[in-house]
Amino acid sequence: MCLALCLAAGTAQAHHHGRCVVDDLDREVCLHNPARRIATLSPGATELTYAAGAGDQVVAVVSYSDYPPAAKAVVSVGSHTRIDLEALVSLAPDLAVGWVSGNPTEQLETLETLGVAVFYIEPRSIEGVANAIERLARLAGTEQAGQRVADAFRKQMGRLEKQYAERPPVSTFYQVWNEPLMSVNDQHLIGQVIQLCGGTNVVGEQPRLVPRLDDETVLAADPEAIVAGGMGEESSLWLTYWEQYPNLTAVANHHLFFVPPSLIQRPTPRLVQGTKILCDQLESVRQQRGAR
Repeated sequence: MCLALCLAAGTAQAHHHGRCVVDDLDREVCLHNPARRIATLSPGATELTYAAGAGDQVVAVVSYSDYPPAAKAVVSVGSHTRIDLEALVSLAPDLAVGWVSGNPTEQLETLETLGVAVFYIEPRSIEGVANAIERLARLAGTEQAGQRVADAFRKQMGRLEKQYAERPPVSTFYQVWNEPLMSVNDQHLIGQVIQLCGGTNVVGEQPRLVPRLDDETVLAADPEAIVAGGMGEESSLWLTYWEQYPNLTAVANHHLFFVPPSLIQRPTPRLVQGTKILCDQLESVRQQRGAR
């Protein structure tokens, strides 16, 4: 009932007028005026919207939207996998920032039928992160603030790329999930970060962006470094699993590394921090090589 009653409260999406951007589904999204009531439907979308200078316009988030700290005070309307549409529409958003592969398509389509503009994002490159910030800033009318953040991000990542461009490669396995065992290929943003740090992703040529694997694949590749995110920001328990294989090079040389997942698995400006951590870890592998 509320969905129908709240329809009038929503701001209709503008077509071919006002401020327009192309989202990550290659759809043109247009607003007559800058968005004033924004719903961010993934933790990454929340971070990117705040980074774009539009934090004060965010009226709804989903669970685990924990950065920046101000986002914790915003009303949560469910999880990225199941949005409470009635609660969301009752907040009268004029823009929803959706996650291409994470939000239920049918729910976002329903939002659009109710007059809420939906901007889909899923940055898959370092430049894609910066560009997402710029496009969000365009929709929110915060272009100057967003441009500053996007430019700073490009500059910082460029510095890291230059610093590690000539470093000897380190064969690396990145674990993005444990059951089932999952990693990333070279087309994934994390795969690109590994390459930036001078790492060689041992499953980089897998056809799927996020391949499902078995232990034997990792044992056969015998990486020098194993890097894991984890179930939480301070939980490195996934790494202890690999200690059952003492002959694995990464285990024998104590090169089992943890990176807080929000710093490397969310496509946001904090990727700079995650990249620095990973690059330092791979550099320690090189230094140990030289000491042997």
